[in-house]
Order: sequence, then structure tokens, then C-alpha cells
Amino acid sequence: MDDISFLQHYWWFLVSLLGALLVFLMFVQGGQSLIWTLGKTEEQRRMLLLATGRKWELTFTTLVTFGGAFFASFPLFYSTSFGGAYWVWVLILLCFVLQAVSYEFQLKRSNLLGTNTYRVFLLLNGILGPLLIGTAVGTFFSGAEFVVNKAAVASPGMPVISSWVNPLHGLEAALVPQNLLLGISVLLLTRVLACLYFAENIADAPLKEMCRKRLVMESGFFLLFFLTWLVYLLFSVGFAVGADGSVYLEPYKYLHNLQAMPGVTVMLLMGVLMVLGGMLKGILGWKYAFWLAGPGTVLVVLALLLCAGWNHTTYYPSVADLQSSLTIENSSSSLFTLKTMTYVSFIIPFVIAYIAWAWRALDSEPITVEETEEH
Repeated sequence: MDDISFLQHYWWFLVSLLGALLVFLMFVQGGQSLIWTLGKTEEQRRMLLLATGRKWELTFTTLVTFGGAFFASFPLFYSTSFGGAYWVWVLILLCFVLQAVSYEFQLKRSNLLGTNTYRVFLLLNGILGPLLIGTAVGTFFSGAEFVVNKAAVASPGMPVISSWVNPLHGLEAALVPQNLLLGISVLLLTRVLACLYFAENIADAPLKEMCRKRLVMESGFFLLFFLTWLVYLLFSVGFAVGADGSVYLEPYKYLHNLQAMPGVTVMLLMGVLMVLGGMLKGILGWKYAFWLAGPGTVLVVLALLLCAGWNHTTYYPSVADLQSSLTIENSSSSLFTLKTMTYVSFIIPFVIAYIAWAWRALDSEPITVEETEEH
């Protein structure tokens, strides 16, 4: 493996890791979608919002970092997806903007819209955010409707490399069953993680019991949707890349990827077992269930994203023109850019350490009713 190939694989790993961390941190969105489901009194709703309010900046920051890393390392994906499927990304960003505004103004006495209006905004972010992101990621496996013509960059009139061939500009992804299955799976997973997080970090016995009961339903539906999607993925036709760079359809491509990459397979299986174990511990009311299911989520998502980009696989297939599909080889930055960014990436462990320290400081004491009266 030469330098450019190594760096392309390295940066796909980092982008995949950021995507996996984003899905894990979206337990904040899952919690927002459960405001009225779990919170039966105003005090309980305030405790739920205070718990998620401590972490929403981490989710938003990770989303921005994920997008920035994708842009820097694989700019052709950024210009193709963000420039073509823009309605999906606009809606996602709008959801997160509503979240920021809601946490800032919901309890302000002078707000014009009222507390419940801002909580409805949080509910919308909690439902639409994970659903849209999951649906968008589904196109990594099912494909999207775009055409790439790199020669167009020399056109003086319209130097546009990528063009979208569907007038819905990304919204059509929600009409593809497997994409919708993944979107619903991500939404349900965030709600599972939220129930586990609330149960460990809120000192209210009735609310803890409500979370435990709700966890049974959310876990059951999550397993139904996710396992259906995963089985379909492994036995479906995938998008492979030949030695000459041409893209072709290969039956059972993603199953073949797991067979060819045993390390990724072990990661996926470990992650699934950890998520299942976390669900079981949470249902039984045992401690630290969140810290079993959370890292398990990271492993599962990381393994799936690596399957999408490694082992001669196109991570963003084009169903409009198969040879326009994007791979880590044909869509990456230059060798110089990738090398420069690699030096910068060495500070990531320090950033993660800071986040862990801040997380521990914020969650050092469980949230109580008395604490909500101070906010």
C-alpha cells in the first residue's frame, strides 16, 4: 500500500470514527424526543431537559467536525452530496439550529413564543435529526442520483463537476425502504441510549422506573428495524470497485467485506453484543448500562462505515451513472493535503481526553429536582 492509499484509508477511518461518535452522542436527540413521553410533571421534564442540555454542544460540535473532516479529506463527496442533496442537509442543520435556540430561550421569562413552543422545537430536532441523518447515511449503501464529470471543471461557463438528476435533491432518499429502515433504526437507538443515560444520571425514582419500562419497548422496536436492515444489507447487491477503478454490482458485497476484513467483523460482533448487553442491564436496572451500550454503538457504526468504504467498495454509489460513484481513491484530497491534515489529527486524543474530563465533571452528581429550581 503506497502513501496516498494508506492516507485515504486512514482518513476514511477517522471520518467513520467521527460518524460513529456522532450517532452515540445523538442520545441527546433521543432524549429530546422523549420529553413528554417520560416527563409526566413539569419537574421531571425540567430534569430531562437539564440532562440533555449539558451535552447538546458536544453533539453539535461533533456534527460540524464530521462535516469538516469529510470536506477536507474527501472534497468531491462534500461538493456532490452537500451541493446536490442540499434539502436533506438544510433540514438537518435547521433542526440543530432550532435545538440551540430552544435551549437558550425556553426558560427565559421574556421569550415571546412560550416554553412549550421551544420544547416542541426540541421534539422536532429529537425526531427529525436522527431520522434524516440515518436516512442520509443509508445512501452510502443504496446509492444516490448524481452524475460526476470532472472534465467540466475546465468549462468557463459552468465549471460544475457534480450534478443531481432528481428534482427532490436528496429528499428522494426517504422513499427508498432500506434508507428509511436505517433512519428509523438510528432514531430508535438514540431513544434507547437516552433511556439508559437518564436512568443513570437523574436522581428520581419514578422517572428511573419510567425509563426502564420505556426501554423495553424502544429496544424491541430497535432490534426489529436494525436487524431487518442489517440482514437485507448483507444479502443484497453491493457496489464494488475493480482493479481498473471501474464500478460494478457484486452480490453479497458487504457480506464479502466482512469475510475479507475479520478485524471489522469482530468489531461489529463485539459492538452488537455490547449494545444488547447494555439494553439487558438497563431493563434489569443494573448500573453502567449506558457505558456498555454507548461504546458498543460506536463499534457497530464504525464497522458498518468501514464496510462502506474499505475493501474496494464505493462509499457513495451513483444509481444514475454507476461510473460516477465515489470511492476513497477518486474523491480524496491530494497527497500533500492528506499528509498535512494527518499531522493535525494527532491532537485528536487530547481533544477526546478533554471531552472525557468535561463529561465526568458535568455528571459527577446526579440531577435532582432541587437543581432544576436553580435554572
